[in-house]
Amino acid sequence: MSNKIEFHDRMLSLGLARVAEQAALASASLIGRGDEKAADQAAVNAMREQLNLLDIAGVVVIGEGERDEAPMLYIGEEVGTGNGPGVDIALDPLEGTTLTAKDMPNALTVIAMGPRGSMLHAPDVYMEKLAIGPGYSEGLVTLDMPPATRVSALATEKGCAPSDITVCILERPRHEEMIAEVRSTGASIRLITDGDVAGVMHCAEAHKTGIDMYMGSGGAPEGVLAAAALKCMGGQIFGRLLFRNDDEKARAAKAGITDLDKVYSRDEMVQQDVIFAATGVTGGTLLNGIKREPGWVTTQTLLMRSKTGSVRRMEYRTPV
Repeated sequence: MSNKIEFHDRMLSLGLARVAEQAALASASLIGRGDEKAADQAAVNAMREQLNLLDIAGVVVIGEGERDEAPMLYIGEEVGTGNGPGVDIALDPLEGTTLTAKDMPNALTVIAMGPRGSMLHAPDVYMEKLAIGPGYSEGLVTLDMPPATRVSALATEKGCAPSDITVCILERPRHEEMIAEVRSTGASIRLITDGDVAGVMHCAEAHKTGIDMYMGSGGAPEGVLAAAALKCMGGQIFGRLLFRNDDEKARAAKAGITDLDKVYSRDEMVQQDVIFAATGVTGGTLLNGIKREPGWVTTQTLLMRSKTGSVRRMEYRTPV
């Protein structure tokens, strides 16, 4: 019955912002304390508690892991009161657990919501990703292009030299060749240690962040979350699942994926309109971090709706 109720994104958006805010506030006392697991658990508990207050029949499609790996917010878990529209939920209660534990920039709490069946059920494997911001020709860059070709194609369309392009890449040994090739074009690279949802989101606000393109491999679930963000902000993202063994291929089969080499576009990863909320935990280029002062705590949240293209930055100040 509940699945037949229409998904009213406008009515649910503020509730979703509260979910992201409360997860961030729960992890605030663990910023810089060196305990990744405790910070993540605090965010998970708060996010689940808030989700269960919403009048939705929600199912977690991107979560903390498979049912046997995660006690809460696992893939397939039902959340909400059950009285309301059937919705798919993609979340990362603390994107950048290491960033939080070390008090490094760009840790966020992230959640996206859409009608049932709106988001790709990505297995917990790696995904090769490529993203650029809005305003470029569709398919200007592709995953089949060498990294250097992507840089030159983007520079040509942007009307600048390759040396004016900045690429964001996750700093991992597996990316050493890619990093060397991108640098050979004269482009600069902003290396990030964690948090590739934020990395991709940086492309959508290049004027603010200075990032033109994101490339490299990272978690597939985070790829779907990043696609949900770009569905709201504008921009292109392409993803191809990467499998290291038969166990990972079996995970894909369980998620209903048969074409293992498929390149997913943004609108294939997120097929219908969604709402997206992210709250800053540690300060960054996209969002301010949690600010604590005697008697008060302040957060900043990005709340977006793909249906209208609206982007809100909301400050929440509450006594403690």
